[in-house]
Amino acid sequence: MKPREASVGAKYKRILLKLSGEALMGEDAYGINRQTIEAIVQEIAAVARMGVEIGVVIGGGNIFRGVAPGAAGMDRATADYMGMLATVMNALALQDAMRRAGLDCRVQSALNIEQVVEPYIRGKAIRYLEEGRIVVFAAGTGNPFFTTDTAAALRASEVGAEIVLKGTKVDGVYTADPKLDRTARRYDRLSFDEAIQRNLRVMDATALTLCRDQKLPVNVFSIFKRNALTRVVAGEDEGTLVHV
Repeated sequence: MKPREASVGAKYKRILLKLSGEALMGEDAYGINRQTIEAIVQEIAAVARMGVEIGVVIGGGNIFRGVAPGAAGMDRATADYMGMLATVMNALALQDAMRRAGLDCRVQSALNIEQVVEPYIRGKAIRYLEEGRIVVFAAGTGNPFFTTDTAAALRASEVGAEIVLKGTKVDGVYTADPKLDRTARRYDRLSFDEAIQRNLRVMDATALTLCRDQKLPVNVFSIFKRNALTRVVAGEDEGTLVHV
């Protein structure tokens, strides 16, 4: 089902926002920084006020980082399931922050934890979006060996999002790490094939290939840059656009 026509001031009517778990840490070593999550929610709220339908996929690196030393040498599937549970914790924290900000939010999990969150049901997720609720998709794809980038591409395709917005600590995709190389240049636009061939780590290869095949553009931007999310949704020049 396709989203309704975009509101005035918004280029996209339905978006999928991908946040890394690390984005919630702020300057902390791991965990959730309250000021940081509240600032992110304010950026999301500004877009919601534009009438944009918002789905969110969040990673779990900020929580899993704290237990990573103990997971060294662990079976990969087991470690991945631990990571999925970490995303559920982040999703609940994000939902709580959204509710305190006056936003109506629902969390759906790819893992069945009905005492905590409802299961992912595509039709219900679409209905929530149409009703103006923000939907946070937790637990990745529900399967080990797949990243939350792939989960974002998958959920965006399933619910008919028009674009995947990847909020990171960096304001786009660069030719090299801008923290290490002062000559690094930011790309304004890239094709999916260029991003894959140059191994630019926009997203993992599975996620990029899925977005390419579904003709689903990806915009990489800084979630910490004030109003950057609003500018991307408005179709302004912000971050790096990866397209077919």
